[in-house]
Amino acid sequence: MPLHKGPDETAPDTERFRRLALNPFYGEADPVGGMTEAPPRHRLPDRPMPPMNAYQMVHDELMLDGNSRLNLATFVTTWMEPQAGVLMAECRDKNMIDKDEYPRTAELERRCVAMLAHLWNAPDPATAVGCSTTGSSEACMLAGMALKRRWAKRNADRYPGARPNLVMGVNVQVCWEKFCNFWEVEPRLVPMRGDRFHLDAESAAALCDENTIGVVAVLGSTFDGSYEPVAEICAALDELQERTGTDVPVHVDGASGGMVAPFLDEDLVWDFRLPRVASINTSGHKYGLVYPGVGWALWRSPAELPEELVFRVTYLGGDMPTFALNFSRPGAQVVAQYYTFLRLGRAGYRAVQQTSRDVARMLAERVEALGDFRLLTRGDQLPVFAFTTAPDVTAFDVFDVSRRLRERGWLVPAYTFPPDRENLSVLRIVCRNGFSADLANLLAEDLERLLPELRRQPHPFTLDRRAATSFHH
Repeated sequence: MPLHKGPDETAPDTERFRRLALNPFYGEADPVGGMTEAPPRHRLPDRPMPPMNAYQMVHDELMLDGNSRLNLATFVTTWMEPQAGVLMAECRDKNMIDKDEYPRTAELERRCVAMLAHLWNAPDPATAVGCSTTGSSEACMLAGMALKRRWAKRNADRYPGARPNLVMGVNVQVCWEKFCNFWEVEPRLVPMRGDRFHLDAESAAALCDENTIGVVAVLGSTFDGSYEPVAEICAALDELQERTGTDVPVHVDGASGGMVAPFLDEDLVWDFRLPRVASINTSGHKYGLVYPGVGWALWRSPAELPEELVFRVTYLGGDMPTFALNFSRPGAQVVAQYYTFLRLGRAGYRAVQQTSRDVARMLAERVEALGDFRLLTRGDQLPVFAFTTAPDVTAFDVFDVSRRLRERGWLVPAYTFPPDRENLSVLRIVCRNGFSADLANLLAEDLERLLPELRRQPHPFTLDRRAATSFHH
């Protein structure tokens, strides 16, 4: 969550104490007799108000939010079936941590872990361990903690004197930077080079040493939708161990690709079939097709998850091991994940993800055919593609395109790549379930309709690229 500040105390009193507007018709019966005092914006009101009044005021303000279905910046699920919504409503008051109070919800969580262990080819799905989380960020934190603790135990004679490090591409999601900051681990980031926009095997192995707790391989970079070569990275680390004796485990950040590759890229070896892969995470609320609030972390066996990190709670008179950063959280999303697994099965997930990939490929081809843009990726791995302006385009830039598309309701992020490729700015489109071929065609038509005006500009109108888009990776 972003950090927020209170109201500006230096602002004029007319602004600091401005109240929310109250429509007389919000009264339940008599528009005059039902009126209540307009509530303040930044202080608790002195008295209650009727529930319909409170609902309507909040509802009206939220109308100014963007339409989530047209938000092509987010990977997060924006549509589920009504039946899933009903189940979530029935479970929103259940606290996921209370295993003894809600044993069936706990059982559904256990089943989801077992299903993922089988899906990701754990050597023995019955012994693989895992847990639900609030999302991939928490899952990554847990996986990183396990990597660090295992490294510390192996190097008890040198730690805490030696500083641990974690090797990853500069394209990793910001949660990995947070992990390194919070848990005092040195981040060793492989920069982008030329047309390589993610981690490669040679660079990963070159940065590893005896203090490396692990290598993070991303199955589906958020910058361009491409898969990192997990098998090649593992092979390079195998060779490193043979040459130096340094044994470095791999964690696969499958926030998105972990729920795409098993269905569409079955021949791609990236998961627990690789002995060096110690753990995997995914976001149930991305291509797992569940509304925001659920992620998953799995370890190939109990040996990869240090026992001292696991807490135990009483569960049906027995013992339930738990591993989490959060405590109380709703069980609704876990129930929705089980519903979706049950509802779709392998064939259903394959159909949904294939449709998203087909839409991404089709839309990428439409964008390329316009002639004003150059594709970086084509949506043939994650259903995501990135593109930039063609070399001969000087009248506008990607930030102009993003701004003009927003006028039509489309949220398409424009952003600059990290250091060593800061000269490259792109647009990125995420195709999710619910973003249909019809919607994709409407987007392409809107883009084509805008181009004549953009081409007539004397120059790009973006003055501050940092403020040009709400997307900051």
